[in-house]
Amino acid sequence: MTVDALTIIKLAGGFVLLFCGGEVLVRGSVSLARRWQVSPFLIGATVIAFGTSAPELVVSLKAAFDGAMGIALGNIVGSNIANQLMILGIAALIAPVIVNRRAVLRDSLALVAAMALLTVFVAMGEITRWQGALMFILLAALIIYSYWSERRRASPSGELHAKEAAEHQDVPHSMSTALIFVVAGLACVAFGAHLLVDAAVVVARGIGMSEAVIGLTVVAVGSSLPELATTIVAAYRKHADVALGNVIGSSLFNILGILGLVSFIHPIDAPHEIVAFDIWIMLGVTAFVLAPVFAGMRINRPVGGIFVALYAGFITVQYLGFIKP
Repeated sequence: MTVDALTIIKLAGGFVLLFCGGEVLVRGSVSLARRWQVSPFLIGATVIAFGTSAPELVVSLKAAFDGAMGIALGNIVGSNIANQLMILGIAALIAPVIVNRRAVLRDSLALVAAMALLTVFVAMGEITRWQGALMFILLAALIIYSYWSERRRASPSGELHAKEAAEHQDVPHSMSTALIFVVAGLACVAFGAHLLVDAAVVVARGIGMSEAVIGLTVVAVGSSLPELATTIVAAYRKHADVALGNVIGSSLFNILGILGLVSFIHPIDAPHEIVAFDIWIMLGVTAFVLAPVFAGMRINRPVGGIFVALYAGFITVQYLGFIKP
């Protein structure tokens, strides 16, 4: 079976709509949050995190309801691998990341704990509704605790989230325009996810590849485009600490927020290849990437190049079919 031109057009259209929709949604949401006098900390920790992760949410939810569990779970696992290797690597190539250990320590530790919890759930073969609810509750508890601690005493982590919010200055000024941005962004993300998932399933079947591999690669990169755009802009502005915060925060939100919500709505069966291989790759990548963060070391251009090369190697292994179900 071959892949026709219409499927390729749908795949490309899904990419474009997810990227544009994510960008427009973030701008509209930030504008509304500022008009409602939401604190810069909460804008950075929740509004922007949700906006950039909206493609992952809609893609995984659509895939779960379509019975494409490999895409539903592979999208989240693959997005986190892409966040840490591809996106952070590109950011470091643009501008070396000088790590403020105190600013990212809390979220980094939370990310390690979230990934360990996800590994346990995936190893059980299914992410159930109660597990999804637990993950989402843990994210809410973390945000509430972080906000409470910031209200008591300012800290580098809170300042970093505020800087993430400050990166988004080009936003609508009127309430009506901001609402139009939010609605249009959600519509683009929803339709883009529909096109991307449908086309990805056809591509997988057409070239004899598992849905999990498509989810881990093509779909994961497509849904990660808003995070990539936000991180590249921050790196070009020499705000590499914001780029690092974006990557860690997005990865944490993907697991506890997006996967938690999706699996609460629709339980997700874990495909064998993700259980046997990819979930462990995600853990290894996280340990490798966060090692210099915990040590307070600088992530320079050579290290960034290594990250990008490792991601290219991961993609190559997936497409060569070395990992069989």
